[in-house]
Amino acid sequence: MTYAALHRRKFIAISAAAAGLSALPFGTRSRAGPAHLVGWRGTFLGAVATLRVYDTDKSRADELVRRVAAEAHRLEAIFSLYQEGSVLSELNRHGVLANPPSELSELLFSCNHYWEVTGGMFDPTVQALWRCYVESFSTRGEGPTVGEREAALRLIGWQQVRFDRDRVVLGRRGMGLTLNGIAQGYVTDRIVADLRSSGIESCLVDMGEIRTLGRKPDGEPWSVAIEDASEKTSVSMPVLNKAVATSGAYGFRFDAQGQCNHLFDPRTGLCAGPSKTITVVSDSATAADALSTAFTLMEDGAVSTALALAPGTRAYSIELGKMREITARQPA
Repeated sequence: MTYAALHRRKFIAISAAAAGLSALPFGTRSRAGPAHLVGWRGTFLGAVATLRVYDTDKSRADELVRRVAAEAHRLEAIFSLYQEGSVLSELNRHGVLANPPSELSELLFSCNHYWEVTGGMFDPTVQALWRCYVESFSTRGEGPTVGEREAALRLIGWQQVRFDRDRVVLGRRGMGLTLNGIAQGYVTDRIVADLRSSGIESCLVDMGEIRTLGRKPDGEPWSVAIEDASEKTSVSMPVLNKAVATSGAYGFRFDAQGQCNHLFDPRTGLCAGPSKTITVVSDSATAADALSTAFTLMEDGAVSTALALAPGTRAYSIELGKMREITARQPA
């Protein structure tokens, strides 16, 4: 097994029957109305990505889907950890990047915002811990020692990253960034904005995170099915003009028990509990992506405090097919 090629799996899926898509091949007319359904399916940042657009003008929808796919691949060349020639890979190799693309600068400012909202639990510098766990399991088949984990922790700390529109600098040699916990949401938001400005009123975009625009042609909201940590049950929720992201420690497991997984606590170097699943619904996919990642590492009280700083956002804990909302709590 080559750990370097692995990524966190996504556990949000379109509920095809509820969305009326199961019998609709891409590019055919929807039975629900006069609009055409045009779609695209591929991979983005290591996750399966799909786009479904309803439009009465099929030619326009076809062109928009092609344009969106091209834009997704362009942005992947900036944010990807899996492409050696990506902008992010170059930054991680050299520790400094001059004249970063505007999209990278914008996303780093968003990272800073969610780092603050979550009290430092959303931290893109945990890439050092990923490398630590990969090396440990690759060489010994078990998790890192306390000393190895402490060495990795010395390379973690968002406050050590300096950036502006002209330059990005990682504060210590050996540091690295991962944007896997936010980039998919960011790109989803950009695509939805592009489609809306082009006149699209109904679409569902899943670039690893999901965001909906408008209703389905039959007038019903889109439906999203969310699996819990058991991967055997799921709950569904209607989604109208919102983004949804789910994170869980089962996304990728180094060990069979899931005690060592892809969600790293930047304070301790340990991993999220194996049974915890968090779903976040927000106005933006960027927010939903970042917050769902961090909330898997946080107690309910800390999540409640963070939600008070994120208007328009709801969070749910999911276990054994049951969904429980965590409500916002205003600070004293």
